[in-house]
Amino acid sequence: MKNRILVTGGAGFIGSHLCERLLNEGNEVICMDNYFTGAKDNVVHLMDNPYFELIRHDITHPYFVEVDQIYNLACPASPVHYQYNSIKTIKTSVMGAINMLGLAKRIKARILQASTSEVYGDPLVHPQTEDYWGNVNPIGIRSCYDEGKRCAESLFMNYHDQNDVDIRIIRIFNTYGPRMNPNDGRVVSNFIVQALKGEDITIFGDGLQTRSFQYVDDLLEGMIRMMNCNDFIGPVNIGNPNEFTMLELAKAVIELTNSKSKISYQPLPADDPLQRQPNIELAKEKLDNWEPKIQLKEGLKQTINYFDTLLKNSNA
Repeated sequence: MKNRILVTGGAGFIGSHLCERLLNEGNEVICMDNYFTGAKDNVVHLMDNPYFELIRHDITHPYFVEVDQIYNLACPASPVHYQYNSIKTIKTSVMGAINMLGLAKRIKARILQASTSEVYGDPLVHPQTEDYWGNVNPIGIRSCYDEGKRCAESLFMNYHDQNDVDIRIIRIFNTYGPRMNPNDGRVVSNFIVQALKGEDITIFGDGLQTRSFQYVDDLLEGMIRMMNCNDFIGPVNIGNPNEFTMLELAKAVIELTNSKSKISYQPLPADDPLQRQPNIELAKEKLDNWEPKIQLKEGLKQTINYFDTLLKNSNA
């Protein structure tokens, strides 16, 4: 066995892929989730592995376990879910960080915080580097998530400085792939589900706002390299710097699904960032030349196959 590893939010989209990869590398994995946005279906294929353990628990409450590493991924990450109960969202980020940092401190485990590009808000600097402090509306509709993650980063640094906790911080940019929740309101899953159903593809605003999309396998590689990096605590951007407009993404999805969907335009939601693109020079320098390998169309094909099977099974 290499390590005993706790993954909070382990039954979620990214968490389930991480649990699978860590098991494949010979680790023992404890997957913790409260199933607000995670699902047992994401990890049921791992249940036969004797080195995999699944626990229903909410990290706003303390938890005690002996592990070597903790990946703290627990928190709803799409606007539909994190705005559903904004108080619970910020408690998950803040109380969850306090509880997991307390655990790491007691058992002397290394702990990685899955932070987010949302800490940059609607950025005035483009592309975003780790030394940019962000442009976040602290009382806006998205603030429960943005400010919760910003506070979690602060807590991680404080526990490191004051109590010598062995921390790592990554800032995750838009990530997509199989096991995304079809109802999470994120642009990739929205567009794919709409295209597969032959519905109009909904673009908010003029469609010229940009995002950079990272396939989940590239994120996992960066995340694991960061956890096992011994001389750098972060924060570090993990994302794909190739930037696409919403219109370009919609057209790519229509093409790859052979859909008859048309594009329909809706008003832009409040506080929706117009640009988001990572500068990944620091990741390349510190994480052994890490950079994304899977480009948009290749990753979209895998994701479309997943959703196609999911929709066919749900209609069966």
